[in-house]
Amino acid sequence: MTTALIADDEPHLAQYLKAQLAQAWPDLQVVKVAANGVEAAQAIAELEPDVAFLDIQMPGLTGLEVAQGIEGGTRVVFVTAYDQYAIEAFEARAVDYLLKPLKAERLASCVARLRAEPAAASEGALAETLKRLLPQGAAPARLRYIRAAQGELMHQIPVDEVLFFHADDKYTVVQTATAEHLIRTPIFELAGQLDPERFWQVHRSTIINLDHLAGTRRDEQSRLFVRIRGPQGVLSRELPVSRAYVHLFKAM
Repeated sequence: MTTALIADDEPHLAQYLKAQLAQAWPDLQVVKVAANGVEAAQAIAELEPDVAFLDIQMPGLTGLEVAQGIEGGTRVVFVTAYDQYAIEAFEARAVDYLLKPLKAERLASCVARLRAEPAAASEGALAETLKRLLPQGAAPARLRYIRAAQGELMHQIPVDEVLFFHADDKYTVVQTATAEHLIRTPIFELAGQLDPERFWQVHRSTIINLDHLAGTRRDEQSRLFVRIRGPQGVLSRELPVSRAYVHLFKAM
């Protein structure tokens, strides 16, 4: 039986898509309905569904970020109200692109495509599609300060003081040596605003400040972790590095 995940931060839209899929694809088993990008990424890694129906604009991680971090054979269908990437998605044929409000005939053609195309043939095209879907062009001005919340207070934090950023449910955690703050900017957007010479994305949900990198460690399963320094050089945290970013640390 083919399995699927649905991710949308608007519950009624997620349930509507689930109901429509039940009609268009009766033998499809929806194993998870995720409320945000972080939950979707975790569920895809754990459940490895055959298909993921992802909204693009979601808190924590965007649908594009979730798709970029998929390491298995899960195929992706973007379901969104934004049509600016539709042409590129259709050209690849491995990633379909459904516009809201969802039309029954359009969903039916998507289902037919998913049933006809083997997952293995889709993986290479998915990677190429994502390259085109991710924003291109001139680099924006680099962030020097982050305006972040801590309780009811707002703080202006120099990016130099940030140890790492980590997507957490509906927010992104801004971790400094002394405190944890919250912002609504997703990791995907932050990656394009920070200086790439100083800030590296090491996981779909994590960006580290290389100024605070103490080193790396591999565990018994050969998984890679980065070690982050805190105050006075004391080890603050170890963070996992996903396979997509391990190559960054080959020289270490």
